[in-house]
Amino acid sequence: MNCSNCGHFNDGGKFCVKCGHKLQEEAAVSQAAAASEYQPQSQPAYAPQQPNQRVRQAKKVSKSFFSYFAEGIKNPTATAQAAGESQFVNALITVILYALSIPIMLYVGWKLLLIQFVRSMFKLPIISEELAPSDMEDFNTGVDLIKATDINSIIHFNFTDFVFKQGIFIFIGLAVIIGATYVVAKFGKVDVSFKEFFSRFGTFLIIPTALLLIGLVLAFLHVEYFSYFMNFGLLSIFLVVPFTIASFKQSGTSGLDRIYSTLIVYVVITIVLTFIANGLGEEAKTIITRMGNSSELNDLF
Repeated sequence: MNCSNCGHFNDGGKFCVKCGHKLQEEAAVSQAAAASEYQPQSQPAYAPQQPNQRVRQAKKVSKSFFSYFAEGIKNPTATAQAAGESQFVNALITVILYALSIPIMLYVGWKLLLIQFVRSMFKLPIISEELAPSDMEDFNTGVDLIKATDINSIIHFNFTDFVFKQGIFIFIGLAVIIGATYVVAKFGKVDVSFKEFFSRFGTFLIIPTALLLIGLVLAFLHVEYFSYFMNFGLLSIFLVVPFTIASFKQSGTSGLDRIYSTLIVYVVITIVLTFIANGLGEEAKTIITRMGNSSELNDLF
């Protein structure tokens, strides 16, 4: 090594042979400098990315709901009677699905409903007797043309505007029915919290919701029988009310009789369904008006 004092090269030893400077200190300093120069930088430890908390929560809720929904179809009475406040979220999801499935079904299958309506009109004796065979052939040709045409894009039938507006309207109607059922149950001396009552009502609503979902699938497949499932799902609400009221025990005998409680809620349901029908009727008028004013649709015929 070279001596730092005089620069003389030494083959080894502790001291420089020319000036006598100690060489061990120089070696230690050079080794320390070399070590510090070539010391690799420490790499930060890899921190695995944690899954999004909302995604985990959504997976947990969906898993719980599917299990709850399947059990409600398999054992509706036992599942409803066991449903407490802990099932409030699952019951709320069921009510939302019930409310949204109806307008989605109507949006997807309104052409089939229109065709069914026209066919029923043509089957009336007063009309069918005056029709020639060629008129029926023209009608069937027109029906096939309507089925093959994307009329929604022609008349600009907005999905968001129709589904969400009518879905919110139906949800409010369901809330009114549930609230009325809860009030008459309290008059009937049923000691229960609203969340528990809502959970039980929503659990009894599982089967009507399942009927609507089956109808929705059939509507997407363009099967005309979807309307039967829609009607069954709507009318099943008349069974959910007495089942829910009867599933609770009265805390006394002086309360409102369950038969009268059920009849009162039936009146409320009839009023709510009338409002919903009027709202859907207004949408139907809008569709017919757009169809009449559509030059593109007129060109098809």
